[in-house]
Amino acid sequence: MKNLLYLGNKLSGKGLNVTTIETLSNHLIWEGYSVASASDKKNPSLRLLDMLWAVIQSRKTDYVLIDTYSTSAFWYAFLVSQLCGVLGKKYIPILHGGNLPNRLKSNPKLCSMLFGNAYKNVAPSHYLLHEFEKAGFENLVFIPNSMEIQKYPFKERKQLQPKLLWVRAFADIYNPLMAVDVLKEVKKKYPDAQLCMVGPDKDGSGEQSKQYALEQGCDVRFTGRLAKEEWITLSKSYDIFLNTTHFDNTPVSVMEAMALGLPVVSTNVGGIPFLLKDKKDALLVGDGDVEGMVKAIRVLLGNQDMVQTMTRNARAKAEQWDWNVVKEQWKGLFVSG
Repeated sequence: MKNLLYLGNKLSGKGLNVTTIETLSNHLIWEGYSVASASDKKNPSLRLLDMLWAVIQSRKTDYVLIDTYSTSAFWYAFLVSQLCGVLGKKYIPILHGGNLPNRLKSNPKLCSMLFGNAYKNVAPSHYLLHEFEKAGFENLVFIPNSMEIQKYPFKERKQLQPKLLWVRAFADIYNPLMAVDVLKEVKKKYPDAQLCMVGPDKDGSGEQSKQYALEQGCDVRFTGRLAKEEWITLSKSYDIFLNTTHFDNTPVSVMEAMALGLPVVSTNVGGIPFLLKDKKDALLVGDGDVEGMVKAIRVLLGNQDMVQTMTRNARAKAEQWDWNVVKEQWKGLFVSG
């Protein structure tokens, strides 16, 4: 079997959400691969140094996998890729950042150095695959994010209630305040409407959201970060999933909501229209369109047949992302090298 080094942000032990490096590493180990990984350092500079040192030490590594994002973490991927080039190591960026297309435009030379010299670039969404192809890259492969579908029991919601669930890290790009605004408007027709917001606070948006909810007179439940098993259990008490983000790629929390039978109402940004089909497996609205999201919620509450059709379609799509299906694509990638 191949020896792999996986580099990314392993910060779930520091109070942040579990990311792909932790889930995919475990899956690959279960399949018999030798996987070393870094880094769990919370300080960004120390995390970068830890990643670079891991590359230097990885003499027997066949491939270096690099979680690649569009904002500050982009520089981790860039610097690691250049070190891999110097040491003659094959590296594979795994593209996560929903704003990576803007990075391709704003830093074309750096992106060419990073992505153009990669062994392969793994796009987990058709959106990023399309954007990278448009930018002229050919060393691409589509491998979706995966889940263990048996861990996501499908609940058929026969009588929808205005119980709203939002699951994401609190950060400005995910626009958590919009969820509070939506609740305020929904309450005008449904006074018993509820909103639960789940996730760690990345940039102070969590505290800002709590204060904003108080100012708007909205009683919002904030749970903080929950383990996956905890929020899956929590989801049984809610009926509609909200995704309010300004930028996105292929959000795992949305995929999980689809698997669980929660009808999804999402902003139509970034990779979302490549993941969700409006009125087929979700309802989509414009970025920041509070009124549109409220109308979509009202449509769901008044149309049980639509809800059943949408949620069954969404579950069928989610089953395509089961690890037992997706793992064959990873095996094919490593065998081809």
